[in-house]
Amino acid sequence: MAPHDPTRRRLIVSGAAFIAGGATLPAAAQQFTGEIEHEPPVQSVRRNIQSFRSVRWEDHFDNLRNGAMLADVSSRALHYWSEDQSIYRCYPCSVPMTEEFTRRGRTSVVEKRYNPTWIPTPNMRQRDPSLPAIVHPGPDNPLGTRAMNLGWTYYRIHGIDNPAKIGRRASNGCFGLFNHHVEELYDWVRIGTQVVVI
Repeated sequence: MAPHDPTRRRLIVSGAAFIAGGATLPAAAQQFTGEIEHEPPVQSVRRNIQSFRSVRWEDHFDNLRNGAMLADVSSRALHYWSEDQSIYRCYPCSVPMTEEFTRRGRTSVVEKRYNPTWIPTPNMRQRDPSLPAIVHPGPDNPLGTRAMNLGWTYYRIHGIDNPAKIGRRASNGCFGLFNHHVEELYDWVRIGTQVVVI
């Protein structure tokens, strides 16, 4: 291996920094004297690298009556606070595909649906006539295992049929969560829980 190899230099610098920081290497690593012959190329995977913002409920709500949820389109995260402040969660989510599908402002949860049935909106069927008229509960249901309807017609916070959508612009206006996250959230949210979309 050439002395100017960046991989070797990174390894040496990292090791020196580790030792300088007061830590000791394990015995096996201290005895290593060989060369690293080849390092396989690292495959890059495209992911949502937006960092979740630190959020305070006081910046968006006057109170936590009935609990509160903040759906943040830019950081692709959904925040939840319980009324008594004993629970706070931040979930990664899918967000609307375009600004045209994004509605911002204040609303609330008006209905909770366990193992919901999905019926595409008229606009969705107009854009894609091949959509089924109805999808009953099950693994292919775009609403996943739980749905919470908002006061705005056709807008929901719900589970998801495809986990690859999380962290992406992938919806027609809703916020999609991993099913295990939406199931946890569903148990805390009540009719009247406040929702703000920013």
